[in-house]
Parts: sequence; C-alpha cells; structure tokens
Amino acid sequence: MTSPDVAPLDHSSADKPPRAAATLVVVRDAPGGLQVLLLCRAERGDHNSGAWVFPGGTVDKTDAQWRGLCDGDDDAAMSRKLALPSGGLDYAITAIRECFEECGLLFARRGGALVGADAARLAPWRAPLNAGERSLGEFCAEEGLTLAVDELAYFSHWLTPLGRAKRYDTRFFVAVAPAGQTAQHDGTEMVGMHWLRPADALARSDSLKLMGPTRATLSAIGAFDSSAALMAYARGPRTVSLINPRIGAGSQSLRPVMPHEHAWAEMGRIDPLGHGTASYEIVPGRSVKLSPHVIRVTAPNPSVMTGPGTNTYLVGGGPSNEWAVVDPGPDLPEHVEAVLHAAPGPIRWILATHTHHDHSPASVPLKQHTHATVMGRLAVHPHKQDGSFAPDRVLEHGERLAIAPGVTLRVLHTPGHASNHLCYLLEEEKTLFTGDHIMQASTVVINPPDGDMAAYLHTLRALLDEDIEWLAPGHGFLMAQPRKAVQAVIEHRLKREAKVVAVLREHGPATLEQLLPHAYDDVDPRMLPVAARSLLAHLGKLRSDGRADDRAGQWVLAAEA
Repeated sequence: MTSPDVAPLDHSSADKPPRAAATLVVVRDAPGGLQVLLLCRAERGDHNSGAWVFPGGTVDKTDAQWRGLCDGDDDAAMSRKLALPSGGLDYAITAIRECFEECGLLFARRGGALVGADAARLAPWRAPLNAGERSLGEFCAEEGLTLAVDELAYFSHWLTPLGRAKRYDTRFFVAVAPAGQTAQHDGTEMVGMHWLRPADALARSDSLKLMGPTRATLSAIGAFDSSAALMAYARGPRTVSLINPRIGAGSQSLRPVMPHEHAWAEMGRIDPLGHGTASYEIVPGRSVKLSPHVIRVTAPNPSVMTGPGTNTYLVGGGPSNEWAVVDPGPDLPEHVEAVLHAAPGPIRWILATHTHHDHSPASVPLKQHTHATVMGRLAVHPHKQDGSFAPDRVLEHGERLAIAPGVTLRVLHTPGHASNHLCYLLEEEKTLFTGDHIMQASTVVINPPDGDMAAYLHTLRALLDEDIEWLAPGHGFLMAQPRKAVQAVIEHRLKREAKVVAVLREHGPATLEQLLPHAYDDVDPRMLPVAARSLLAHLGKLRSDGRADDRAGQWVLAAEA
C-alpha cells in the first residue's frame, strides 16, 4: 500500500517537463488565531481526489496576456522575486484567477479600492472563466477591475517528485482574505471548504486528506500568530529555496522524502530518475550500492551514540574485482556475515578509521575469513580503545592506496575525536569516508586525553581545502554539500566554546561538574555525562590557548587567575 501522497509511479516522467502552476494560501485573523482556507478536491480518479488543498492551478498560456491589468509589481519585479528571467507575473495572475474560480475570493480593485462585498455579485463569472468560455481580460474590462497582485506575497516553491505521471513546478503565494468577501467553493472542482487554524488542520489529518506540500505549508504558517506577522515574513528579505521531494521506500511504503530529511541527498544519487528504489531508512545488514565502487552495510548496533548503527563500506571493483573494507565495525557475527555476503569479490584490505569499539573490532574475524591486510593506526592513549586491533601496516597522512584501476583511497590523518583517527578520500568519486570525524544528525564526542578539541578544529579546517563532493559518515546516510557540513561543525564548536567562556566568566572559579549544567543547558539531561567529556575538551583547548586555567580542579578564565 502506498502513502496517500504517492500515486503509482510513472518511470517515463523524467522525460516530461513539469507544468507551471500557482497556489494561493489565503489566511484571515480569527478569535482563536490565524486561520487558513482549505478546499476539498472533487473525485477525479487520481491520487489528488478528495484532498484538502489551497486554491490554485496550472498557468494558462493566456494568463500572460493580462499583465497590463495588474496593480503593483510588473513582470520584471515579480520575476526577480521568483528568480525567473521573465514570466513571474503570470504565476500571480494564475493564483488570483484560480482563487476566484474555485472559492469566489477576488483579489482585484475597482477605482483604486479593493473589491469587498461586491465580489458576491461577480459570482456568475466564475463558471465561464473556469470553462474558458470568457477570458480574464473580458471580465476585468466589463467590470472595471485591475488585478491586485501586490496583495500577494511569494512564499515557497515546490517541484513534484520524479516518478509522478503529472509533475508541477508550483509557486506558492500567501495573501490575507479581502475584507467583506465571503468564500464559497464552486461545487464542481471543489466540493467542500473549511477555515481552520493550521494546527487544527494538521491534527485532523486522519479525516482530512492532506498532501505533503499542504502539510508542510500548514506547519510553516502555524508558526505565525497573525496575518500581519505572516505577511511581514513573506515580504521580508529572504531566499526562497526550491523544495523538491523524492519518492523513497521503507517501512511506511513509498512516500515523499523532503530535502531536510537525512536520506534525501543519497536518494538523489542512487535513484536519480525517481523509480522509488532508494530507501529513506538505514536497515542493519542490508547492502546498499552507493556507486559502482562503493557498497554500505550497517551494523545492528543502533544507539543514542551510534545513531542507526555503524557503517561499514566496501570500496573497490574494477577489472580485478578486489575490495577494501573501510571501518569493519563491531565484532558481531551477523554483521561480519553481512559484510562477507555483500562483497562482490575478494576482500584484500581492511581499513579502520579509528579504534573505538563500534568501528574496528570486526577486523579480527574479517581477517580470519579473508586473510586481508589490516591497516590503520594505534591510539596514543589506550583507554576505551579496541585492544584487539593489530594493524599489519600503520598508515601515514597523504598515502595513496590503489585499490583498483580508477579506485584510489588517499589517507588523511584527522586527529580530534581520537588521536589515531583517519579519513579516506576516494579521489575519483570525491567521496570522503569520515568515520566519526563528521557524523550525520549529531556532533561527535571529544573525549580527552585521546580526544583533542584543538586538533579536531584544525583537521576540520584542513578539510575545507580538499576537493570533496560527498561525505560517507560512520553513522548515517551519504551527505552532500560537504563544505557546508564541515563549516557547520566548526561554527557549532566555536559557538560552544564562546558559551563556555561566558559560563566561566559568570560562574568561575568552578569545577567541571559545576560548569556543566550551564555550558550544556540545551541538551537532554540524560546526555550530560557524555557532554562532560566534550566540556573537558573545550576547557583543555582554552587552557592551551592561554585563555583558561585549572587551579586544583577549579576552572577560571586566565585573565582572572
């Protein structure tokens, strides 16, 4: 069974350009809070039938003829807002026309004033306009109207996922319902109508069929307590990014996956035509082919520290069909068996990013099965390290490992999370296997003495000079925009460091235990013992920078020592 958001997939849709469309989200202020107008689509035999939606429709080729009937923005101004070379005004015209046809609300002026209660008298125009029997130009000419496009504010931009038989490139606008007008669904295209608070509409999703863009828009609008606040936001300076969901498979069957979800970037890489074959979930033991030369197998060790589990990567192929294992993972028999089963050819090398217990112990059973060469580094401080790890070869920063023709791994020594931490750059695919240097959906723990915050920041900055297009983390999905991800980690650490300095200034001299609840007051209290390790790392960096001192367990800013 598919999600209500997903029609049966049409694999030929990639060859069909999406149709331009516009949607108008109409809001009003009410005693209980901001309300949104929702209309119920008539039964048409498609997956949109019965859905509760905002007024809108496709841009008609004739809509461009009526640009001269508009008040406010001209085509150049509206096109700039929509980041289009031209034709932006046509979307606003479509939104106004469709809103009038479907629910009777008219964003127009007569004699310079917005049409109010008189809109009810104009209702006989709705059906002929919808049927194409009369034109918008005739309507405006006979009724002395101009289109109030300046009442609309550009809000969002949605593109229907690949795989749908019908695809739309839709611009969403928001506007406040014209005073004095009463909405009424047309009874043909729309067979029901509600004014609802966004939260109430979302709460009724069991009885109201809400498509993905509708739910997302309701959620976004629900953050505003008044129409004035919403319109101020929509009209303010901001970048409207394209929202292009992708269809993925998983425990909820096929469903749209939004750009903010962790699986989205990876799905676009391994299922570029939208066949719905990529998963939005990481399933332990399942092999996932990320490229012709990279396969991921995730260990069954999910936890608050490991996320969905530790990723083991198989890297290789080519004419020899030989493979390297990057991060063998924990010594779990089912994981070792899954890695051996996923390997398309002989495993010749086993590479550890570091020797924490969820990353390297499986090197022992894998070597027993494959006689592969184990490579990596030993930690400076053996506490809480994998004592079974015994590299046949110690790797150095900058080494290149030729796995196969066109498959070269460059070794990057990246201490910080651990003194022996290594990343491996698959140069031909510009993919960095990050181990725990960079994680998805979480920051890594820096645990002194083997963890070093200063070293961590230094090696993160060094990655900004590398030519990388993808991150393959030790926990989570492939990550796109690696430079942005690395910069975000650096900024997060520096922000935390600034907070630690502020807490020292206010509460020092103080012990680490006394500083902890103030420096990490934004984390779940259950995670404070873990946060204490990173706090110690921050304090150690401040001490090495000459900015803090430890006086018999009492931490204080250096200037106050």
